[in-house]
Amino acid sequence: MFNYSTQNTFEDSAKKITILYIEDNPENRILIMRILMAEGWDVIFAENATEAMENARNVDPDLILMDINLPDVDGYTLTSQLRELPHLEKVPILALTANVMKGDRERSLEAGCDGYIQKPVDVDGLPRQIEEYLQKR
Repeated sequence: MFNYSTQNTFEDSAKKITILYIEDNPENRILIMRILMAEGWDVIFAENATEAMENARNVDPDLILMDINLPDVDGYTLTSQLRELPHLEKVPILALTANVMKGDRERSLEAGCDGYIQKPVDVDGLPRQIEEYLQKR
């Protein structure tokens, strides 16, 4: 499990937001992780579906960012699998994808995603988009 934490004290950990970020592309992962960590959020990442399922079983994330184009199982299938885990039933899952063809947003939502964010991301807008979903949970 890869965990990048900005925690300094036990007191901080009680209110810290944890995001599971599933992304196979190292450049995308670095950029998004920098954005998330700049907000003070803890980031646990997975490079593929196998790691994502392992991390999801061992962590209670507050939100999941899901790349759709993964090397072993696509993000649609993985989202459906994550939704079967009882502790993730109400956790927001956001598709974070370069898939921008007609029907891609709908397919993400049908798979169980709560939202859809297109790549390339708006560096300034991404934290605001994530906050909106965190407040809904």
